[in-house]
Amino acid sequence: MTRITALEWDDDGLLLLDQRQLPVRTAWVRCATAAEVASAIAELVVRGAPAIGVAAAYGMALAALNDPGAESLEGAARRLKASRPTAVNLGWAVDRVASAIADAPAERRAARALAEACAIHQEDAAACRAMARRGADLFPGRETVEIVTHCNTGALATAGIGTALGVVRELAARGRLGRLWACEARPVLQGARLTAWEAVRDRLPVTLVSDTAAATVLSARPIAAVILGADRIAADGSVANKVGTYPLAVLAARHGVPFYVVAPTSTVDLELATGEGIPIEERDGDEVRKVRGVQVAPAQVKVFNPAFDVTPPGLITAIVTERGVARAPFTEELQAFCRGESG
Repeated sequence: MTRITALEWDDDGLLLLDQRQLPVRTAWVRCATAAEVASAIAELVVRGAPAIGVAAAYGMALAALNDPGAESLEGAARRLKASRPTAVNLGWAVDRVASAIADAPAERRAARALAEACAIHQEDAAACRAMARRGADLFPGRETVEIVTHCNTGALATAGIGTALGVVRELAARGRLGRLWACEARPVLQGARLTAWEAVRDRLPVTLVSDTAAATVLSARPIAAVILGADRIAADGSVANKVGTYPLAVLAARHGVPFYVVAPTSTVDLELATGEGIPIEERDGDEVRKVRGVQVAPAQVKVFNPAFDVTPPGLITAIVTERGVARAPFTEELQAFCRGESG
């Protein structure tokens, strides 16, 4: 498999693979300030809950390098947290770096912040590997399996091999992947542009389908499971993920297909009892009025463009984390995993 990297740190700052340009061209964006990282997150240069968490951690390191004063760091933290409100990994990573440098003298804050950001980066890569193994173990036997996925949950969305797509990669490594069915994920087309790109680079057997064809695939093919990621998971197991996830969960239930969510424990928000409290980002209407810059709807038409939807726990078969697999009722196991216990 080819190595895909969404972000890198070097002596000149943070490098982000510009995911807005894929699959047409490969370009990198360099960020030298926390403000530039926040803008890159908001503008989808980097996306995917784990990846934006890592990027935000490096954003805090840049803030400390540029001005280690408390007021400057607090402002950087606020700006980074506001860049995308739904993914809890972002705020979690910012708070973790802030906590790591809170009691450090000003001259040592940059080094501590960078060390913590690097640790978050490495831990996410390790979590991806653990989730891949746990997720692949959900499919016993030797026969090949067909999987449906939505949006992008691979190396582009994480610091490692991916969450849900990491499971797919592990199945392929075990000789168990018959076919990956990738939904396009309108309106920004992360499935078409990014998941298909990753799968083709890794020579995975992939078929791209429009979101509206998912029901046909689930009814006509021997689908073993729908596997997706998450941007925030409430304590009861409600999952906020890319818009279009909830319809897929309903379709999977209708056709008796297991519905698995794969996400690190940093995505779990135990402070929210249910999914009703998850903030849902609403993005610019031009993402729907246009496709890759081409106008497809009247410029004056009103648009409702939520970036995410919330799937209730009753539609979720299991939640795979790096520490274990949680099943309904989810609360107790999710709490244990977040405490560091393994299942």
